[in-house]
Amino acid sequence: MTNAKSPLQPATYKKMTDLTERPHNASSLFDPEKVLEMGREVLRIEARSIENLLSCVDDDFVAAADLMLRCRGRVVVLGMGKSGHIGSKIAATLASTGTPAFFVHPGEASHGDLGMITPQDVTLALSNSGETEELTVLLPIIKRLGVPLIALTGKQSSTLARAATVCIRIEIREEACPLGLAPTSSTTAALAMGDALAIALLQARGFTESDFARAHPGGSLGRRLLLKIDDLMHSGSAMPTVQRDASVSEALVEMTRKGLGLTAVLSASGEVEGVFTDGDLRRVLERGKDLHATTLAEVMTTECVTVRPGLLAAEALQVMQTHKINAVLVASADLHLVGVLNMHDLLRARVV
Repeated sequence: MTNAKSPLQPATYKKMTDLTERPHNASSLFDPEKVLEMGREVLRIEARSIENLLSCVDDDFVAAADLMLRCRGRVVVLGMGKSGHIGSKIAATLASTGTPAFFVHPGEASHGDLGMITPQDVTLALSNSGETEELTVLLPIIKRLGVPLIALTGKQSSTLARAATVCIRIEIREEACPLGLAPTSSTTAALAMGDALAIALLQARGFTESDFARAHPGGSLGRRLLLKIDDLMHSGSAMPTVQRDASVSEALVEMTRKGLGLTAVLSASGEVEGVFTDGDLRRVLERGKDLHATTLAEVMTTECVTVRPGLLAAEALQVMQTHKINAVLVASADLHLVGVLNMHDLLRARVV
């Protein structure tokens, strides 16, 4: 019995991935050139839609930003369907840029989640038509709570716009969908307006890189702006140390045991007097010196680089790069050793 050929044989796979040879169930209308043109046209339409929003950034935009800036609670974002997805992203952007916010699904709000809204909050509702039933049913309740309502809608005469404390126009001339059905330009415009509000508020609050890092401690910026060398350095018994009168062979044993590629050389009272590195060891070997008879006082690097505790890890990285070294000693103001940091520590912490 012969084995049937696998449908994933290389020749068959190559044929299926070739745009000029479509599998039997693909649409015969597929035309690569038309696909490219449609993709570009969608981007052109959506780009024009965003450009047209400039006229919508007006006094109402300022009033909305002022309401959100003075809000003592949270900005509660509401939206259904595609507008809900956009609203969720706007809430996340607001929260990460200094404006406390969260998203509430309107369908869930009418079944208990409306309790998340307090009189100290501001609501931000998204609906292109302004007639989304799940939203309009909430409007009387929001009004009774005395909570300001900011509307982002394309219809100024809609129920949502009329009920709003402030209405920001999201006017588009056409959806990018050729059927005029799928929300495309309208959702892109709403997302862009949400970004405009968030960044305008960021600027008004004086929000800084450090503030951003505190909201993103797991990100690269958070590590760069928050992580200190005290969290990474080797301290206590993990520090490689020898006295200045120790032999090179003794230093080599300490370097091997601690595995940092160097050892600090200390005075009898514990101050840093120098450092002995792998590079120093190579130079000793090249000169043919006796490892047991040669003391570190004769061969150590006395002008070693030290940094103070409390330094940002990113700043320590800059010091190491400037001096072209792979490790640095951490010493107090009176030159007592408190830690050792090397490049591998920074790599593990993803500071590099």
